[in-house]
Amino acid sequence: MAKNKNFSAAIFEGMTWNVLVLGIVSLLNDLSSQMVFPLIPLFLSSVLGAGGRAVGIVEGAAETTASLLKVFSGYWSDKIKKRKAIVLFGYGLSTLTKPLFVLSTTWFWVVFVRVMERIGKGIRTAPRDAIVAESCDRRFWGKAYGVHRAMDGLGSVLGAVMAFFLLPLIGFKKIFLWAFFPGIIATLAILFVKEKNTAEASSGPAEDKAKNAGAARAGGSERLPFKLRLFIFIAAVFALGHFGYAFILLKAKQVGLNDERALLLYVIFYAVYTLCAVPAGMLSDKIGRKPVLAAGYLLFALTSLGLIRVSSQGGVLFFFMVYGMFYAIVDGVQRAFVADLAPRHLKATALGMFHTAIGIVALPGGYFAGWLWDKVSPQATFWYGFVLSIISVSLLLLVRQEPRASSVMDK
Repeated sequence: MAKNKNFSAAIFEGMTWNVLVLGIVSLLNDLSSQMVFPLIPLFLSSVLGAGGRAVGIVEGAAETTASLLKVFSGYWSDKIKKRKAIVLFGYGLSTLTKPLFVLSTTWFWVVFVRVMERIGKGIRTAPRDAIVAESCDRRFWGKAYGVHRAMDGLGSVLGAVMAFFLLPLIGFKKIFLWAFFPGIIATLAILFVKEKNTAEASSGPAEDKAKNAGAARAGGSERLPFKLRLFIFIAAVFALGHFGYAFILLKAKQVGLNDERALLLYVIFYAVYTLCAVPAGMLSDKIGRKPVLAAGYLLFALTSLGLIRVSSQGGVLFFFMVYGMFYAIVDGVQRAFVADLAPRHLKATALGMFHTAIGIVALPGGYFAGWLWDKVSPQATFWYGFVLSIISVSLLLLVRQEPRASSVMDK
């Protein structure tokens, strides 16, 4: 019993009201989103008759278009020193667009709605991630992002489970309608976030403030430290080859799984993600971000190699689980690394630049992965991911290891 209490205390040590509220918001929003998103590649192939290239365009166009807004929303929230209202608007826009998937008759409409929904994400992501960093001690940033991503993952599991059970009962389009309700609850929950005074949070030593004077006005990447810009470039290279779960779902169908069973694999993937996100963040707090990120990139390389060779349903299940471990490591720890490397009053700008860089390569990366799938072979898509992940690990060695987190609040 004592051990369980000590474990629980360790998990929640350093966590604050805002981290928990934003975790609940992400849980509910992803419950809504994951009732829809894992169905999209299945809906495109089974109902609309689209191929791998269409799947790549839908996913890539959505992320790229939305990501163009992330740097601007981050810069704007730094400039006006307000986060909450921007986050509220972003979640609200995403929620209102999800029911529009019901009107889909061609994959072009799916692209349009998916882009609109992701614009909401583009608006909210950088300011929300900045709130997470500003709400707790720097020693716990890895854990804080891990907790947030784990709650996000739990919502994804619940949403995908609901989609799994509802799909054979009510079909694709009614699920798209039902997804609206948890989304609107998530949006309203943002009202309980306690916004901090970012003007005070950005205060620091005089020389630190002088060094960064005018950076917020410029909002450009040239004002960010070189090692941060280098890491953002590396993350973009990796994202270019990150083919995503949509192609693993297509692989599952290729080895004989129907839509419902392929969706169940997606549930298992997010269950693994949820279980691994917090330990990954805590580990990065202890040993540094670089070794943890390198392990994550290598796990993706292993997943890519495995999917090249695998031909059984059990094999696809195993590599979907490995993919879940990889995603849990990279998703939160990359954000914490950006927060580590960013000037203290440019957190949202830096996070926005990061999200924009990895998102802007999603369209060419997704298109090329889909072209390889359709025109060369599914194995070529996975070879593509493997090569770029190895390049990313090699480049990561050039980024100087961040100093161990201090025990003072670095907001």
